[in-house]
Amino acid sequence: MARLSFVLPLAALVLLAGVFFSYLRMIDSGDKVVNDLPSALIGKPAPQFALPPLPGRGDNGLATSDFIGKVTVVNVFASWCVPCRAEHPVIERLAKLGIAPVHAINYKDRPDAGKKWLAELGDPYAAIGADESGRVGIDWGVYGVPETFIVGPDGVIRHKHVGPLTPKVLDEEILPAIRKLGS
Repeated sequence: MARLSFVLPLAALVLLAGVFFSYLRMIDSGDKVVNDLPSALIGKPAPQFALPPLPGRGDNGLATSDFIGKVTVVNVFASWCVPCRAEHPVIERLAKLGIAPVHAINYKDRPDAGKKWLAELGDPYAAIGADESGRVGIDWGVYGVPETFIVGPDGVIRHKHVGPLTPKVLDEEILPAIRKLGS
């Protein structure tokens, strides 16, 4: 009986370690989980919305109509989001490339906090909508921030990336998707 009380916890630990290591193998170079979260919105029109701007910005906020006629990137971020801070230099690089306008939805954030965050890190966005309630994010199927969408010139969502953008994700996933839609 004493031997069984030793073997059972050890077997459970080995099983748990096996599950953990099999999950780690699903991660491709630390950038992307092979089993991405699906999006029911891929291939469908972007949800209808009109958000006010962050205070102090000269734009009119962000609305669905901003996506018509050009390939557009929509980045969902928040000042309280640590991965958003990590991906911010990649968003800046994408905006500087100028191949598609980069818009943002400031998700479940206080507008003053979003404004302060952008003042500190830089503001690469062509337009930002303040989604304080998170309702628009829900309509877009946001699981959590950051998330990045590519909307075609027809206003249809063509691509979704869950999690922070990395240089590798930008070069191998986002830029090719934008170029494909732009040609």
